[in-house]
Amino acid sequence: MELRQLDYFIATCEELHFTRAAEKIGITQPSLSHQIKALEDEIGVPLFDRIGKKIALTEAGMILYAQSKLAFGNLASAKEQIQELQRIERGKLSIGALPGELNQLVSTLLIDYHRDYPKVQIKILGVEDVATGLLQNELDLAVTILPIEDERIETIPLYNERFFFVATAGHPYAGRSAIDFEEILRVPVVTFPETHRCRQLVDTTCARAGLRLQPLIETTTIDSLFGLVRSGAGGSVLSKTLLEMYNYDDLVCIPIQNPSLTREVGMAYLRDKYMGKASQGFIELMQTQVKMLKVK
Repeated sequence: MELRQLDYFIATCEELHFTRAAEKIGITQPSLSHQIKALEDEIGVPLFDRIGKKIALTEAGMILYAQSKLAFGNLASAKEQIQELQRIERGKLSIGALPGELNQLVSTLLIDYHRDYPKVQIKILGVEDVATGLLQNELDLAVTILPIEDERIETIPLYNERFFFVATAGHPYAGRSAIDFEEILRVPVVTFPETHRCRQLVDTTCARAGLRLQPLIETTTIDSLFGLVRSGAGGSVLSKTLLEMYNYDDLVCIPIQNPSLTREVGMAYLRDKYMGKASQGFIELMQTQVKMLKVK
Protein backbone atom coordinates (compact mmCIF):
# COMPACT_ATOMS: atom_id res chain seq x y z
CA MET A 1 0.00 0.00 0.00
CA GLU A 2 1.61 3.24 -1.17
CA LEU A 3 0.90 6.82 -0.09
CA ARG A 4 0.29 7.68 -3.74
CA GLN A 5 -2.44 5.05 -3.93
CA LEU A 6 -4.05 6.38 -0.76
CA ASP A 7 -3.91 9.90 -2.16
CA TYR A 8 -5.73 8.70 -5.29
CA PHE A 9 -8.19 6.78 -3.12
CA ILE A 10 -9.03 9.86 -1.02
CA ALA A 11 -9.64 11.94 -4.17
CA THR A 12 -11.98 9.25 -5.50
CA CYS A 13 -13.86 9.12 -2.19
CA GLU A 14 -14.38 12.87 -2.21
CA GLU A 15 -15.49 13.04 -5.84
CA LEU A 16 -17.30 9.66 -6.04
CA HIS A 17 -16.55 9.80 -9.75
CA PHE A 18 -13.45 8.29 -11.38
CA THR A 19 -13.18 10.81 -14.20
CA ARG A 20 -13.54 13.87 -11.94
CA ALA A 21 -11.09 12.40 -9.43
CA ALA A 22 -8.55 11.70 -12.17
CA GLU A 23 -8.84 15.30 -13.42
CA LYS A 24 -8.45 16.61 -9.88
CA ILE A 25 -5.15 14.80 -9.28
CA GLY A 26 -3.87 15.16 -12.84
CA ILE A 27 -3.78 11.59 -14.15
CA THR A 28 -5.83 9.64 -16.68
CA GLN A 29 -9.01 7.85 -15.67
CA PRO A 30 -7.67 4.39 -16.66
CA SER A 31 -4.54 4.96 -14.55
CA LEU A 32 -6.68 5.92 -11.56
CA SER A 33 -8.95 2.89 -12.01
CA HIS A 34 -5.87 0.65 -12.19
CA GLN A 35 -4.45 2.05 -8.95
CA ILE A 36 -7.76 1.66 -7.11
CA LYS A 37 -8.09 -1.91 -8.36
CA ALA A 38 -4.54 -2.67 -7.20
CA LEU A 39 -5.39 -1.25 -3.78
CA GLU A 40 -8.53 -3.38 -3.57
CA ASP A 41 -6.58 -6.48 -4.58
CA GLU A 42 -4.00 -5.82 -1.87
CA ILE A 43 -6.62 -5.29 0.83
CA GLY A 44 -8.75 -8.15 -0.39
CA VAL A 45 -12.14 -6.44 -0.37
CA PRO A 46 -13.93 -3.95 -2.65
CA LEU A 47 -13.62 -0.31 -1.59
CA PHE A 48 -16.34 0.95 -3.93
CA ASP A 49 -19.66 -0.38 -5.10
CA ARG A 50 -19.85 0.19 -8.86
CA ILE A 51 -23.39 0.66 -10.11
CA GLY A 52 -23.31 1.66 -13.76
CA LYS A 53 -21.46 4.97 -13.97
CA LYS A 54 -22.04 5.68 -10.28
CA ILE A 55 -19.84 4.56 -7.39
CA ALA A 56 -20.36 4.48 -3.63
CA LEU A 57 -18.07 3.66 -0.73
CA THR A 58 -18.37 0.23 0.81
CA GLU A 59 -18.10 -0.19 4.58
CA ALA A 60 -14.46 -1.18 4.13
CA GLY A 61 -13.94 1.89 1.96
CA MET A 62 -15.35 4.15 4.69
CA ILE A 63 -12.93 2.69 7.21
CA LEU A 64 -9.93 3.14 4.91
CA TYR A 65 -11.00 6.70 4.03
CA ALA A 66 -11.19 7.75 7.70
CA GLN A 67 -7.82 6.18 8.52
CA SER A 68 -6.18 7.57 5.38
CA LYS A 69 -7.28 11.10 6.29
CA LEU A 70 -5.75 10.64 9.73
CA ALA A 71 -2.53 9.26 8.24
CA PHE A 72 -2.10 12.23 5.90
CA GLY A 73 -2.94 14.55 8.78
CA ASN A 74 -0.20 12.97 10.87
CA LEU A 75 2.28 13.36 8.01
CA ALA A 76 1.33 17.03 7.66
CA SER A 77 1.82 17.44 11.41
CA ALA A 78 5.28 15.88 11.20
CA LYS A 79 6.19 18.24 8.37
CA GLU A 80 4.98 21.21 10.42
CA GLN A 81 7.08 20.17 13.41
CA ILE A 82 10.19 19.83 11.23
CA GLN A 83 9.57 23.22 9.66
CA GLU A 84 9.31 24.83 13.07
CA LEU A 85 12.62 23.28 14.06
CA GLN A 86 14.00 25.19 11.09
CA ARG A 87 12.24 28.36 12.35
CA ILE A 88 9.88 28.47 9.36
CA GLU A 89 6.67 29.94 10.81
CA ARG A 90 4.40 29.38 7.85
CA GLY A 91 1.71 26.94 6.89
CA LYS A 92 -2.07 26.73 7.14
CA LEU A 93 -4.50 27.00 10.03
CA SER A 94 -8.13 25.90 9.71
CA ILE A 95 -10.50 26.96 12.49
CA GLY A 96 -14.10 25.87 12.86
CA ALA A 97 -16.69 27.81 14.82
CA LEU A 98 -20.42 27.48 15.31
CA PRO A 99 -22.31 29.82 12.95
CA GLY A 100 -23.41 33.02 14.64
CA GLU A 101 -21.70 34.85 17.48
CA LEU A 102 -18.88 32.33 17.95
CA ASN A 103 -17.95 32.53 14.28
CA GLN A 104 -18.13 36.31 14.60
CA LEU A 105 -15.92 36.22 17.71
CA VAL A 106 -13.26 34.19 15.90
CA SER A 107 -13.40 36.49 12.86
CA THR A 108 -12.62 39.56 14.99
CA LEU A 109 -9.15 38.11 15.64
CA LEU A 110 -8.08 37.86 12.00
CA ILE A 111 -6.30 41.23 11.75
CA ASP A 112 -4.33 40.76 14.98
CA TYR A 113 -3.47 37.17 14.10
CA HIS A 114 -2.26 38.11 10.62
CA ARG A 115 -0.07 40.81 12.14
CA ASP A 116 1.65 38.24 14.40
CA TYR A 117 1.74 35.40 11.83
CA PRO A 118 1.81 37.05 8.39
CA LYS A 119 2.98 33.87 6.61
CA VAL A 120 0.21 31.61 7.93
CA GLN A 121 -2.77 31.01 5.65
CA ILE A 122 -5.83 31.02 7.92
CA LYS A 123 -9.31 29.75 7.16
CA ILE A 124 -12.41 30.33 9.33
CA LEU A 125 -15.27 27.89 8.74
CA GLY A 126 -18.79 28.14 10.14
CA VAL A 127 -19.70 24.54 10.95
CA GLU A 128 -22.32 22.95 13.20
CA ASP A 129 -20.48 19.65 13.74
CA VAL A 130 -16.98 20.70 14.82
CA ALA A 131 -16.21 17.28 16.33
CA THR A 132 -16.39 15.54 12.94
CA GLY A 133 -14.20 18.22 11.37
CA LEU A 134 -11.57 17.72 14.07
CA LEU A 135 -11.67 13.93 13.91
CA GLN A 136 -11.36 13.93 10.11
CA ASN A 137 -8.43 16.34 10.39
CA GLU A 138 -10.25 19.01 8.40
CA LEU A 139 -10.01 21.45 11.31
CA ASP A 140 -6.98 22.30 13.45
CA LEU A 141 -8.99 24.10 16.13
CA ALA A 142 -12.62 24.79 16.92
CA VAL A 143 -14.55 27.25 19.06
CA THR A 144 -17.73 25.63 20.26
CA ILE A 145 -20.11 24.80 23.09
CA LEU A 146 -18.77 22.47 25.76
CA PRO A 147 -18.72 19.69 26.69
CA ILE A 148 -17.74 17.51 23.73
CA GLU A 149 -18.27 13.88 24.64
CA ASP A 150 -15.36 12.30 22.80
CA GLU A 151 -12.16 11.22 24.54
CA ARG A 152 -10.16 11.80 21.34
CA ILE A 153 -10.83 15.55 21.57
CA GLU A 154 -9.12 17.87 24.06
CA THR A 155 -10.94 21.01 25.21
CA ILE A 156 -9.91 24.35 26.72
CA PRO A 157 -12.69 26.16 28.63
CA LEU A 158 -12.86 29.86 27.79
CA TYR A 159 -15.86 31.24 29.69
CA ASN A 160 -19.36 30.62 30.98
CA GLU A 161 -22.02 33.04 29.85
CA ARG A 162 -25.64 33.88 30.52
CA PHE A 163 -28.37 34.70 28.05
CA PHE A 164 -30.52 37.82 28.34
CA PHE A 165 -33.85 39.04 27.04
CA VAL A 166 -33.02 42.02 24.80
CA ALA A 167 -35.46 44.73 23.71
CA THR A 168 -35.83 48.47 23.20
CA ALA A 169 -36.32 50.89 26.07
CA GLY A 170 -39.99 51.13 25.10
CA HIS A 171 -40.69 47.43 25.57
CA PRO A 172 -43.18 46.46 28.34
CA TYR A 173 -40.42 44.49 30.13
CA ALA A 174 -37.79 47.24 29.83
CA GLY A 175 -38.04 48.41 33.43
CA ARG A 176 -37.71 44.95 34.93
CA SER A 177 -34.62 43.80 36.86
CA ALA A 178 -35.29 40.20 35.74
CA ILE A 179 -37.98 38.17 33.97
CA ASP A 180 -39.06 34.57 34.29
CA PHE A 181 -38.34 32.39 31.28
CA GLU A 182 -42.03 31.70 30.69
CA GLU A 183 -42.72 35.45 30.30
CA ILE A 184 -40.63 35.50 27.11
CA LEU A 185 -43.29 33.39 25.42
CA ARG A 186 -46.00 35.99 26.06
CA VAL A 187 -44.50 38.73 23.85
CA PRO A 188 -43.36 38.91 20.19
CA VAL A 189 -39.92 37.33 19.78
CA VAL A 190 -37.34 37.74 17.01
CA THR A 191 -34.85 34.88 16.92
CA PHE A 192 -32.53 32.67 14.92
CA PRO A 193 -33.87 29.56 13.12
CA GLU A 194 -34.07 26.16 14.80
CA THR A 195 -30.66 25.08 13.48
CA HIS A 196 -28.87 27.80 15.48
CA ARG A 197 -27.36 26.74 18.83
CA CYS A 198 -28.75 29.79 20.65
CA ARG A 199 -32.24 28.93 19.46
CA GLN A 200 -31.75 25.26 20.36
CA LEU A 201 -30.96 26.22 23.95
CA VAL A 202 -34.23 28.16 24.17
CA ASP A 203 -36.21 25.35 22.52
CA THR A 204 -34.70 22.74 24.83
CA THR A 205 -35.61 24.83 27.88
CA CYS A 206 -39.14 25.18 26.53
CA ALA A 207 -39.46 21.44 25.95
CA ARG A 208 -38.37 20.63 29.51
CA ALA A 209 -41.10 22.90 30.83
CA GLY A 210 -43.76 21.58 28.43
CA LEU A 211 -43.77 24.89 26.54
CA ARG A 212 -43.15 25.93 22.95
CA LEU A 213 -41.58 29.05 21.47
CA GLN A 214 -43.48 30.53 18.52
CA PRO A 215 -41.29 33.34 17.13
CA LEU A 216 -42.82 36.28 15.32
CA ILE A 217 -39.78 36.51 13.00
CA GLU A 218 -36.82 34.20 12.33
CA THR A 219 -33.62 35.40 10.67
CA THR A 220 -30.27 33.77 9.97
CA THR A 221 -28.08 36.88 10.22
CA ILE A 222 -26.95 38.74 13.32
CA ASP A 223 -27.22 42.18 11.74
CA SER A 224 -30.82 41.67 10.63
CA LEU A 225 -31.78 40.29 14.04
CA PHE A 226 -30.40 43.34 15.84
CA GLY A 227 -32.04 45.60 13.25
CA LEU A 228 -35.44 44.04 13.88
CA VAL A 229 -35.10 44.22 17.66
CA ARG A 230 -33.93 47.86 17.52
CA SER A 231 -36.90 48.72 15.29
CA GLY A 232 -39.27 47.44 17.99
CA ALA A 233 -40.47 44.39 16.06
CA GLY A 234 -39.95 42.25 19.16
CA GLY A 235 -37.51 41.15 21.81
CA SER A 236 -34.91 38.42 21.53
CA VAL A 237 -32.85 36.03 23.66
CA LEU A 238 -29.15 36.59 23.05
CA SER A 239 -25.83 35.54 24.55
CA LYS A 240 -23.54 37.81 26.55
CA THR A 241 -20.88 37.28 23.86
CA LEU A 242 -23.06 38.82 21.18
CA LEU A 243 -24.18 41.69 23.38
CA GLU A 244 -20.60 42.56 24.33
CA MET A 245 -19.51 42.48 20.71
CA TYR A 246 -22.25 44.77 19.37
CA ASN A 247 -22.94 46.84 22.50
CA TYR A 248 -25.96 48.85 21.26
CA ASP A 249 -26.78 51.65 23.72
CA ASP A 250 -30.44 51.76 22.67
CA LEU A 251 -31.15 48.22 23.84
CA VAL A 252 -31.84 46.96 27.36
CA CYS A 253 -30.65 43.55 28.54
CA ILE A 254 -32.77 41.82 31.16
CA PRO A 255 -31.52 38.71 33.04
CA ILE A 256 -33.66 35.59 32.58
CA GLN A 257 -34.54 33.47 35.61
CA ASN A 258 -36.61 30.42 36.55
CA PRO A 259 -34.67 28.97 34.84
CA SER A 260 -31.67 31.04 33.79
CA LEU A 261 -30.06 30.19 30.45
CA THR A 262 -26.30 29.54 30.49
CA ARG A 263 -23.66 27.74 28.45
CA GLU A 264 -19.92 27.06 28.49
CA VAL A 265 -17.80 28.12 25.52
CA GLY A 266 -14.39 26.68 24.82
CA MET A 267 -11.82 25.64 22.25
CA ALA A 268 -11.27 22.09 21.03
CA TYR A 269 -8.58 20.20 19.16
CA LEU A 270 -7.63 16.61 18.40
CA ARG A 271 -5.85 15.18 21.44
CA ASP A 272 -3.03 13.52 19.48
CA LYS A 273 -2.54 16.36 17.01
CA TYR A 274 0.68 18.37 17.20
CA MET A 275 -0.02 21.94 18.29
CA GLY A 276 2.41 24.16 16.43
CA LYS A 277 3.23 27.80 17.07
CA ALA A 278 0.46 28.94 14.73
CA SER A 279 -2.21 27.01 16.67
CA GLN A 280 -0.79 27.95 20.06
CA GLY A 281 -0.70 31.58 19.00
CA PHE A 282 -4.36 31.56 18.05
CA ILE A 283 -5.36 29.95 21.35
CA GLU A 284 -3.45 32.62 23.29
CA LEU A 285 -5.01 35.37 21.16
CA MET A 286 -8.50 33.97 21.78
CA GLN A 287 -7.91 33.82 25.53
CA THR A 288 -6.73 37.45 25.50
CA GLN A 289 -9.73 38.54 23.42
CA VAL A 290 -12.14 36.91 25.86
CA LYS A 291 -10.58 38.82 28.75
CA MET A 292 -10.83 42.09 26.83
CA LEU A 293 -14.53 41.51 26.09
CA LYS A 294 -15.06 40.72 29.78
CA VAL A 295 -17.18 37.75 28.82
CA LYS A 296 -18.02 36.07 32.14
